Amino acid sequence: MLNNDPLENILYIDLSKRMFKVEKRRDLFEKYMGGAGVATALLHEECPEDCDPLGPDNPIIFAVGPLTALFPLASKTVAMFKSPLTGNLGESHCGGRSAVAIRMAGYGAIVIKGASSMPVYLSIASNQVYFRDASSLWGMGNFATGRIIRENETGAGLRAIMRIGRAGEKLVSYACVTSETFRHFGRLGLGAVFGSKKLKAIVVSGKSSLPVSDKKIYKKIYDEVYKAAVDSPVMKKYHDLGTAENIMPLNDFGGLPTRNLKEARFEGASGISGETFAEQYLGRRLACSHCPVGCIHIAALREPYEDEAYFYKTSMISYDYESIYSLGSMLGISSASDFLKLMDKVEALGMDSMSLGVILAWATEARERGLISEKETGGTKLEWGNVKEYMKVAGYIVSQPNDFYKALARGVEHAASIYGGENYALAFGGNEMPGYHTGPGTHLGAFIGARHSHLDNGGYGIDQKTLVNRKMKPEELIDILLEEERWRQVLSSLVVCFFARGIYSPELVTRLLGIAGFDLSTDDLQRIGREIHNEKYRFKIREGFAVDTLRLPERIFETPSPINWLNERYIKDALKYAHKTILKELDAEH
Repeated sequence: MLNNDPLENILYIDLSKRMFKVEKRRDLFEKYMGGAGVATALLHEECPEDCDPLGPDNPIIFAVGPLTALFPLASKTVAMFKSPLTGNLGESHCGGRSAVAIRMAGYGAIVIKGASSMPVYLSIASNQVYFRDASSLWGMGNFATGRIIRENETGAGLRAIMRIGRAGEKLVSYACVTSETFRHFGRLGLGAVFGSKKLKAIVVSGKSSLPVSDKKIYKKIYDEVYKAAVDSPVMKKYHDLGTAENIMPLNDFGGLPTRNLKEARFEGASGISGETFAEQYLGRRLACSHCPVGCIHIAALREPYEDEAYFYKTSMISYDYESIYSLGSMLGISSASDFLKLMDKVEALGMDSMSLGVILAWATEARERGLISEKETGGTKLEWGNVKEYMKVAGYIVSQPNDFYKALARGVEHAASIYGGENYALAFGGNEMPGYHTGPGTHLGAFIGARHSHLDNGGYGIDQKTLVNRKMKPEELIDILLEEERWRQVLSSLVVCFFARGIYSPELVTRLLGIAGFDLSTDDLQRIGREIHNEKYRFKIREGFAVDTLRLPERIFETPSPINWLNERYIKDALKYAHKTILKELDAEH
C-alpha cells in the first residue's frame, strides 16, 4: 500500500455507547486487499461464536477495495454480518455510490456494533460521526426516509444514503438495505440487523484524495480499462436491456423457474421479457459510480389516480432479471405492469425480492395443496398470478398479524418446517433459490457457495456452456466451482463488479494493484483468493454449517432441467466430495 492511503483506516462505531474511533489496520489490507477479504477477517474478530444475529454483538461490517474510486467498475461495497435468515455467514454486495463515498470519507472499512435504545441514523463525514435522532423516521418506507435525509444532510452528489424500510424495523429475516433508491444490500437480511440495532439509516460523504504511484501510467491504464468496458459486447448487452435480457433465452433453454418450479418454462415469459420492459416501460438508465455501462434499468409506471379523470402518477421502479423471475414467472405473473406494481410495494417495504418471491410461491402451492387455509392467510386468496393478493400478503409479512405471517417472515425453510411442504420449499443452505434451473452447476453452486448465491461461482453458466454438451463427473464439477469461487473472492476483495470479470483478468489486476501500491503476482492473487474462501468456510463451520447435512428440495429433481442427467445421487456424490475437499484444505492450513 502507498503511504497516506485512507484505505487502511477502519471506523469503529458503538451504537450502545454512542462512541466511535478510528484504527489503522494496514495489516489486514496488505494481507487481504480489501472488500470481502478484509470484511471476513473483521467478522472473525468482531462476531462472537454463536451470537444472536439480532443481538447487539452481531457486527455490521462494510468494506471497500484498493481500486475503489480509482478505476471503472470497482464500486461495490461488501457488507458482512451474521445472517438472521440462515444463522450463518451473511454477505451482501451493493453498487451505487456507497463504496466511493466510504473511501472518499477516508475509510477502507466501517464496523458497527451494539444497539441503540432509540431509533437513530448515522451521519459520517469529515472525520466525524453524528448520531441523529430517527424517531420521526421510524415506521416510514424506504422512499420517504431517503427523501427526508437528503433534504437535511449536506454533501449532495458525494454521499450515499443506506436505509431500511418497515421490513427491517419488524425484523423480517430477509429485509434488505436500500442505497441510492435503486441499489440494495439485498440478500441474507442485513436490513433486519439494522432494525435490531434501531439503526434506520447511514449517510456517508467525503472528499478525500487518493494517492497513486505514477499519474501518467495511471491515466494510461485507466483509459485502457474504460475502453475495454465500453467496447465489451457483454457490457453492451447489459446497457441495452439490462439483466432482464436473460428472461427469454433462459425460458427457451428450459431453465426459467415457473410457479414454484413446477415448470421451467413460462408461457407468459414474453410479457415480462427485457424487450417488453425496454419497449414499453423503460424510463431511464443509471450507472454505479465510476461505471460507464449503465446496467441499472428503471421503469416508468403510469397509473391513474382513483376517481380522478386524466390525473396520473408516474412511479420509477428498478427491475432486473432476478426480481422479474422471483416476482414474475415464479408467481405466474405475466404482465409487466402487474410485476411493477408488486415490485414497487416490495421496494417500499424494504424486502429482498428474490427471497420474497420464493416464499410467496411456496405459500401459493401450500394453499393449493391444502396445507394452509384461509384461516392462516387471513382471508387472502393465494393463487398464481393474483398480484393484488400478493401485495396484501407482502404487507402482512411485515405487519405479522398471526403466526403464519410470522413464520413467512423468517424464510421459506422455517415456514415449511412448521406447515409442511419441505420437498418444494426452495432454499439452499437456508437462502431462497436464485432464478436458474439450468442443471447441477447452478444448484451445486448455491449449495456449496459461501453465501449460497448464484453469484458465488456462476454455476448456471457452466450448465449452459459446458454441461449441456457433455456429462461431467461430480468431482470435476466441484473442482471447477471451487476454483471459480476462489477467484471471485479476489474480485470481491477488489470490489469489482462480477459483470466485469471478463475484463479484470489476473494479469490486468496485478497492473492495477501496482498503481495502488500493492506488489502482487498472479500466483499471489490465487493464494489470497483461496485463503479468503477458506476463512469464510472456517466461520461457517464454527457457526454449525456442514455440507453433508444440507436439505435437498425434491422439486429440483422432479422438474426436468435442460441437463437431463440431473439427479439426487449425482448431487449427493458431489456434495460429499465438496465436504471432504473443503475440510481437507482447512486441516492442511492448521
